[in-house]
Order: sequence, then structure tokens, then C-alpha cells
Amino acid sequence: MKKITVITGHYGSGKTNFAVNQAVKLAEKGEKVTIVDFDIVNPYFRTADFGDLFKEKGVILAASMYANTSLDIPAISFDIERMAYEPGYLIIDVGGDDAGAIGLGRYAEALEQYKDDLDMLYVVNAYRYLTKDSSEALKLMYEIEDVSKMKHTGIINNSNLGIETTAETVLNSISYAENVALKAGIPLKGTVYREDLGVSVKNGIPAKVYVKPVWEEL
Repeated sequence: MKKITVITGHYGSGKTNFAVNQAVKLAEKGEKVTIVDFDIVNPYFRTADFGDLFKEKGVILAASMYANTSLDIPAISFDIERMAYEPGYLIIDVGGDDAGAIGLGRYAEALEQYKDDLDMLYVVNAYRYLTKDSSEALKLMYEIEDVSKMKHTGIINNSNLGIETTAETVLNSISYAENVALKAGIPLKGTVYREDLGVSVKNGIPAKVYVKPVWEEL
């Protein structure tokens, strides 16, 4: 994993759960990790919701002063340049769609100097109704790039159906993710699967389910 990882994707693609897993895994290995909740649009399913978990694992959380309040409004006050310069890993969880990535554009120039040690990963979910077609997924990816002034370096396949996900669900999504990556001209970096499924897949990424819809927590 590179020093800086920027994670983008459509709302509901599972990008936040992927970001939380990456941060926790690095911290459990003894690494210094900072995770930035860059979702300035959507107040739901965001990394700021996991403050207690991050504190327990020793992960540094940077979030808007309005996160998890009734005044959840667009506000950015992150010293990304300092975070990128300091030792350790930096994970930036960007808000869904192009609207959530607009703020990232102001840091594009600063992050450019770390391009050799930076990945910008686009998370796709073959079962997300607005990106079921590869062309739809690519359209959104390019819109994110336009507003963020940054280019993606890889695709993460995070296709699932929540508690209904099976090994077959994951395996059936791989061709979709490969097609998106092929058309985008960037590699498929990995396929995320719920760790209890034990899926055997190239570049598989086992993950815990930290982000759950309200109806799955009941």
C-alpha cells in the first residue's frame, strides 16, 4: 500500500467500509495512520462515525468540525499538505460522486508532488443500481476526476448485496470490475469480500463489515 490513498466512488459503493478496513489493518500492524473524512456532502455512512474504533486502534481521524452534528454543512479545514508530509500512511475517504470530490481539487497541486507514492482508487459495486453498467461507472469516474483535478490509478471491486452477499455474488462481479478497469486503462487493484466468506480470488481483500445500513443493525 502506498503512503497516500485517496478513495472515491459512488454513494453506496462501500468505499467508506473499504477505507475503514485499510486504516484499521495498518494500525494493527503498528503503522501510524491518519484517515480523513472528506465527505462534506453526505452525513450518512461516513468515516467520522467510527471515532471510537479509530481511538481504540490508534488511528488519527481528521473530520469536519460539523461532522455528526445537525449542522452538517460543507466545511473544509484540513491541513492535507502537513498530513502528507508527516511519516505514516494517509487515507482520504472522499464523498460520493463528483459533488463530494469538489473540495479535493484545492489540494490537487499539493498532492501532485507525492504522485509516485499516491494511489487514487475508484471503488465500484456491480450491484449498485446507478452504476450497474460499466459505461455508467466510467462516466462517474471521469466526473470525479474533472472536479478533483486528479486521475485515478486503480479500480477496487467492492461488489456486494449486504447481508445477502455470498461467495458467488463476489465471483460473479469480477468480470464487471475487469471491464471497468480495461475501459479506464488502469489496473483492477483488488476485490473486496467479507472475510467470513473465504473467497479465493486474485488480489482478494478480506474485510470486516463496519458500515451497515440501519435495517441490518436491528
